[in-house]
Amino acid sequence: MITPRTAKQCGQADYGWLQARYTFSFGHYFDPKLLGYASLRVLNQEVLAPGAAFQPRTYPKVDILNLVLDGSAEYRDSAGNAVQVDAGEALLISTQDGVSYSEQNVSKESSLTRMQLWMDACPERENPLLQKIPLPPVKHQLLASPDGQEGSLILRQQVWIHHLCLEEGERIPFRLQGPRAYLQSIHGSIHALTPAEDKGSLTCGDGAFIRDEANITLVADSPVRALLIDLPV
Repeated sequence: MITPRTAKQCGQADYGWLQARYTFSFGHYFDPKLLGYASLRVLNQEVLAPGAAFQPRTYPKVDILNLVLDGSAEYRDSAGNAVQVDAGEALLISTQDGVSYSEQNVSKESSLTRMQLWMDACPERENPLLQKIPLPPVKHQLLASPDGQEGSLILRQQVWIHHLCLEEGERIPFRLQGPRAYLQSIHGSIHALTPAEDKGSLTCGDGAFIRDEANITLVADSPVRALLIDLPV
């Protein structure tokens, strides 16, 4: 079963220095039916004004995945680590108890646009604190996985995240690891085919809950960039 969630249905925020769209409950936006999806707790797209920053804060034990779509961000923690992430790169932060984290738009002239995902982390697993990889414009990249296969980022959870860049008419089949997945269009139009149904296109910013499907095929209705988040648990 595929259930769309359009960008218009998501939570919205405009603080001047920050514009945001929230797929699940976050900050001032609260929906008791949308507290997350399996181990995926947060899926936000945010635009930070030139020079704007999130001040240091602590987090629950989660893996935070940042995909920088436009601009450059600097991430720091209270343990003394710092890294810059530019457009076309992804950073995975394995949060730690008692450590605070900050984020800043490096540019004083241009906005920073990025997507951020939080995944619950297994408490017994410890991974590198910071992991960064490029996001090449290839048809399919395994972006993150539990064991780092294919050079992917290593998660502390049974989750597989796929980064897709498809041309119009291209299609790609997937065999899902379990009963749940989430499809997110970053830009462009895409739709999902299953043996039982053919859902209409997701356009820029739209997403879809996928439940109880062992196999799906994703089809690009225009040049598209998207994420498929495979959530077995």
